[in-house]
Amino acid sequence: MGLLDIVIIILVIAWLGGFSLHIGGGLIHLLLVIAVIVLVARLLGVNV
Repeated sequence: MGLLDIVIIILVIAWLGGFSLHIGGGLIHLLLVIAVIVLVARLLGVNV
């Protein structure tokens, strides 16, 4: 498990926590978008 995998997991957990506790309003969804972008970049082999 690499560093990017850990970042993705942390972002998704933070998003789930913020979404379920209603913290951050609409901005909490930005965490999910960032996690998806990092995941896609990792799958495509882009150096981030």
